[in-house]
Parts: sequence; C-alpha cells; structure tokens
Amino acid sequence: MKAGIVFSGSSPLLILTSYDSFTAEKFVEKLRTKGVMKFIAFEVPMETAKDKYGLHFDIILGDLKQSDDLRVLDYNGHNIMALFSFKDLGSPIYYE
Repeated sequence: MKAGIVFSGSSPLLILTSYDSFTAEKFVEKLRTKGVMKFIAFEVPMETAKDKYGLHFDIILGDLKQSDDLRVLDYNGHNIMALFSFKDLGSPIYYE
C-alpha cells in the first residue's frame, strides 16, 4: 500500500493505493476517470498519513481492496497543504 499527494490541474489529492507505482498503467487509467490527465505525485509515508487522519484513514484503508485499487483520502487542497510539510514528501513523480 502507498499514500501519495497528487498535484493536478485543480487541487492536490491525497490518495491511498494498492498499486506498486504512481505511474502504473491501471493507476493512471483510474485517475483519468477522475479527470486527471497529467500530474506530479509525491509519496508520503503511510504512517504519517495515518497519524494525520486517524479514524478517517482507517475507514478509507478498510475500503481499499488488496490489489488494483485507489481511494481518495482527502480532496481538500487547503487541508492537505496545512497538514503536510514539504519535508514529508518523497521525490516527485511526473506523469504526462
């Protein structure tokens, strides 16, 4: 499982996913269905996301299937930016 912040044309999304990579073909297809055609993703430690979101994290993670799935943990860009420091982010992953 991975957690990541995905920056697209409108607002960052905090995503939990069972995909191995933020550039996996099926992961990208799922983002396209949400209107995200290109993005910059940053992996964040699962434990950090859990610490910041508590019970909400557990509920969303419980709904995540074991493979080929993703869930949006937070779509409020202001909230995401307030909760995470740039120090929390991994290296950028570009998809276009």
